[in-house]
Amino acid sequence: MNDTITHRFVEVNGVRLHLAEQGSGPLVLLLHGWPESWHSWRHQFAPLAAAGFHVVAPDQRGYARSTRPEDVSSYTMLHLVGDVVALIRALGKDQAILIGHDWGAPVAWISALLRPDLVRAVAGLSVPAVLPTGMVPPSTTRERYGEGYYQVYFQAPGVADAELAEDIPSSFRRILVGASGDNPANEQPRPWVIPDGATLLDTLPEPPALPSWLTPADIQAYAEDYALHGTRAFTGGLNWYRNIERNHELLAAFRGRVIELPALYVVGDRDMVTSLRGGGEGLTTSLARTLPQLRGVVKLEGCGHWTQQERPTEVNAALLNFLTQLEAEGR
Repeated sequence: MNDTITHRFVEVNGVRLHLAEQGSGPLVLLLHGWPESWHSWRHQFAPLAAAGFHVVAPDQRGYARSTRPEDVSSYTMLHLVGDVVALIRALGKDQAILIGHDWGAPVAWISALLRPDLVRAVAGLSVPAVLPTGMVPPSTTRERYGEGYYQVYFQAPGVADAELAEDIPSSFRRILVGASGDNPANEQPRPWVIPDGATLLDTLPEPPALPSWLTPADIQAYAEDYALHGTRAFTGGLNWYRNIERNHELLAAFRGRVIELPALYVVGDRDMVTSLRGGGEGLTTSLARTLPQLRGVVKLEGCGHWTQQERPTEVNAALLNFLTQLEAEGR
């Protein structure tokens, strides 16, 4: 087993993806969310590799060291699932276990829905399985939460892009601490809504200090990779949000399908996701309906949105239990 994380690039579907990897054995793909990179999985590599898995975390298209296509329409869910499919093949495997966080969770869920032949099992952190498209469209969230809802705010080309790229390290500190369980404002999770006339960062003050799970070196790692894209450092990831409506059109044919694979869901009780419709008490019922082979729901007390970063020990234990059970079953 390799005892260090190695890095390389692969070409898939016309984009160049940066990969971080460790270990050998059955393939486990770790799919990050917004605004993150492979680095969000830094605490998962060694434990999963030691358990006998080939652990690979790509910077997904548009993020960090990977290619950022210019065309907004190049970030649909079909493109993102296509990258997963091509990556499995590029790594010389017939199947993979997918684990996704935040936006990476919808990519994992929808990959499992569309290509169960290539996916052995699937786990989602934070974002539950919203089928068949991964997220509720802005037209619906606008009605529920108003024009200031962050996913609606992200639709305007160039606005959040410029705001976040002006001071990249500060943007990461504000977002990561602001959405964490360490922010007292998240003791009662609520939808992220930007007041009329305010900016995104107006709602996320510069933290006086970093929590124990987040170091200056972590902020630097994110910021240096994002800075590779200059003033459009965040544009690739924001373009994922700008395709949510399009995803609902493209995946309409799959409405009513469920994921017939072993599945796991992990969420923090201070995660904003738990305050949205379908969260809270209705979440277990919804998951049971869309994931008939659901193996468990792990709720982390006091944890915010950055599940595997805030609570690596508990998350690693849940993932290893899930993975070793699959191996024992010969799946």
